[in-house]
Amino acid sequence: MKIIAVGWNYRAHNAEMNRPEENEYPVVFLKPETALLKDGKPLFLPPHSNRIEYEAEVVVRICRVGKNVAPRFAHRYYDALTVGVDFTARDLQQQLRAAGAPWELSKGFDGSAAIGSWVAKEELPLETGVDFSLQLNGTTVQAGNTRDMIHSIDNIISYVSRFFTLKMGDILYTGTPAGVGPVAINDHVTGYIDNRKVLEFNIK
Repeated sequence: MKIIAVGWNYRAHNAEMNRPEENEYPVVFLKPETALLKDGKPLFLPPHSNRIEYEAEVVVRICRVGKNVAPRFAHRYYDALTVGVDFTARDLQQQLRAAGAPWELSKGFDGSAAIGSWVAKEELPLETGVDFSLQLNGTTVQAGNTRDMIHSIDNIISYVSRFFTLKMGDILYTGTPAGVGPVAINDHVTGYIDNRKVLEFNIK
């Protein structure tokens, strides 16, 4: 099972991170399977960072094997969506970026890929855009809609499949909107897609 993630996919988030330009192609990185955090289990803050930040994202579940998938057929390759959190060790990421080094140490640590319960795509308004949001201690800190993506779900699937063979059970994080910020011990995190609560866990 692969955890594939996309960065810089919402203009407002790019602006808040001082990256106003758009990427011609999706910015893709991987997380190891050990990064997966599911079933409401808590995230234990790692000792190697002093600033762990949340990044709420729509996550897609791949449902068939695919290679070099054409965009017009990409909708056939996923069957469900949810909300996840791509946790980032921001201080470490800044150090790595300054050195021109890969992001994995700041993005792929244990528990850094929180994921909610799946919702069948037929139950969601994909054509008009799917609303999603993240709450921290009962306050909404991020809200977005898939129609605001720079690169759509179908285009991401098509692009990624040029490099990696997609397999059943792979999951795809599609980028975060504006509003990212830090978490602290005892924070309570909840995530919503199309007004359904699909994600809930604590920070330890």
